[in-house]
Amino acid sequence: MTRVNLITGFLGSGKTTLLCHLLAARPAGEKWAVLVNEFGEIGIDGALLADRGATLKEIPGGCLCCVNGLPMQVGLNRLLKSKPDRLLIEPTGLGHPRQVLQMLSAPVYQAWLQLNATLTLLDARQLADPRIVSNENFRDQLAAADIIVANKRDCWDQADRQRLADWQQQMQPPRPLTETEFGQIPLSLLDMPYQPREISEPHHHHPSAPTSGLAALRLDGGACWRRALNHGQGYSACGWLFDADTLFDSGALLEWVRQAAVDRIKGVVRTPEGTMRINCQAKELQSDTLITPPPDSRIEIIHSQQADWNRLQSALLKCRLR
Repeated sequence: MTRVNLITGFLGSGKTTLLCHLLAARPAGEKWAVLVNEFGEIGIDGALLADRGATLKEIPGGCLCCVNGLPMQVGLNRLLKSKPDRLLIEPTGLGHPRQVLQMLSAPVYQAWLQLNATLTLLDARQLADPRIVSNENFRDQLAAADIIVANKRDCWDQADRQRLADWQQQMQPPRPLTETEFGQIPLSLLDMPYQPREISEPHHHHPSAPTSGLAALRLDGGACWRRALNHGQGYSACGWLFDADTLFDSGALLEWVRQAAVDRIKGVVRTPEGTMRINCQAKELQSDTLITPPPDSRIEIIHSQQADWNRLQSALLKCRLR
């Protein structure tokens, strides 16, 4: 029987970093799988997790619960057929957890999986942003949590800590909360029990991608790059996919990221120095080099307003060396 955990958290809370940490700590001899979903069409997290030693299924372009959960159900069934010891599910940060948990709790899966604790990541700085605090999915992700992982504590100030303490005191029903940084949590949290909770029905969805979930992952014909757009729940996404022959100037690309007035940028890009991983949230830029190069380059922007995608694209294309 496969042990399953739902890993939720709003945009920028550090879900992918936490997954990387958990996969690195995977016990020897255990077979793990990851089902990852992204708001944007391009799909960045799959490339970030591809070299982590787990079976991976990626569903870009919408929340897992859309279209009666069909994209998730197809991906879930494929992964369960391989009989992994553990399955970690990461919905988009803009996704609602209710339908996902209902599906995982359905009688049809009781012989296949053991649903364990839902972990919800929270950056205490998010509690200072009225736009985030008032977001339905942010609130319901926290309501669905069995364990709150208060992440990125190395970035908090005293006011952030006080807001977290005040919020924790008001949290009903009370639940365990663990503070950490860089998503570093003990594996033992994954085996904590799941507790069914009353979670409100989401008031709105955004449309999902084609049910194959694969259309956005390929270039058409002889094209060397393509762009894909998505919009929903008050956010817009624009992503670019470049072929394996395209190389970027790393310095120019990092400057492009710094100057972009948007909420979130993630990317995995090929440079002459190697493959660079980029993660920028609220002007906090992190970058490093991947050991295993991906077959292409991918960049995704998520913003709470419509952006001038053509202007951003023009500047991005100028960062190419070839």
